[in-house]
Amino acid sequence: MVRPYLFTADTVRFLADEVATESFAAEVAYDLQPGDVVALSGDLGAGKTVFARAVIRALAKAARTRIGEVPSPTFTLVQQYELGGQTVYHFDLYRLGDASEAWELGIEDAFADGICLIEWAERIEDLLPGRTVRIELAYGPTENARVARIVAPETGL
Repeated sequence: MVRPYLFTADTVRFLADEVATESFAAEVAYDLQPGDVVALSGDLGAGKTVFARAVIRALAKAARTRIGEVPSPTFTLVQQYELGGQTVYHFDLYRLGDASEAWELGIEDAFADGICLIEWAERIEDLLPGRTVRIELAYGPTENARVARIVAPETGL
């Protein structure tokens, strides 16, 4: 089956506020399937967690699954969600001491059969699969605005 790709080329999106960031994340969520990896990078407070939470909420809504609060995995390093027969992994690698520690978190299994959202993904750059979509979030021209630079994988999402 040929899958429509959300990202076929590198793109820049202006996000006027947090609601726009959440809407963009929901667009991304619509196209995600098991085996997809979304690497999120950007300064502290740039919107990585807002984006990841919005993707998880959108996937839960699509799966008609109630999930309640979506905590940041800052201290646990990974949160796992079972949503409509698919597993979503939310990694926050800010506290990771070394890239090799990602293996202890089960990231290899997550890459193989889950949907992965990885904050601070640059900390494991060499471990990311070639099919990874990279989304770099940066502060925009106003306090709540953000700019998302999407770097599509060579093979599409």
